Amino acid sequence: MLDHYDLTVSSDLANLARIADFVAGAALQLGLTEQQVFEVQMATDEACANVIQHAYGPGVPGELHVRCELAGGDFVVTIRDRGRPFDPRQVPPPDLTCPLEERQIGGLGLYFMGQLMDRVVFRSDPQTGNELKMYKRRSP
Repeated sequence: MLDHYDLTVSSDLANLARIADFVAGAALQLGLTEQQVFEVQMATDEACANVIQHAYGPGVPGELHVRCELAGGDFVVTIRDRGRPFDPRQVPPPDLTCPLEERQIGGLGLYFMGQLMDRVVFRSDPQTGNELKMYKRRSP
């Protein structure tokens, strides 16, 4: 069994299914439960869709590099890109008390990622690009 799994794809929404399959395979190989696999897939799908749509933008060529690995008791998904930098502190938390018909479309991605994963860490560097690390504690 490998200790990490890597995938690089172009920034195209058509690659989301390939990323989801890749993450599921790696998560199962590295000991996550079916429920954890689902949660990691959902968080990764949201993160990668955001990179494709916002960091690069529609039709802008670029790559996403996805790595899955174990770090201690955590399964870690790392997503790297060279798109526009992102600062999650600039995104206001969603108002979940507001009626659905009054809510803005979108804006729940970060919230879902935080709910599905145990820890989410963003880093942006002008030299190396953007990096998102999402951690999921493995069940004993």
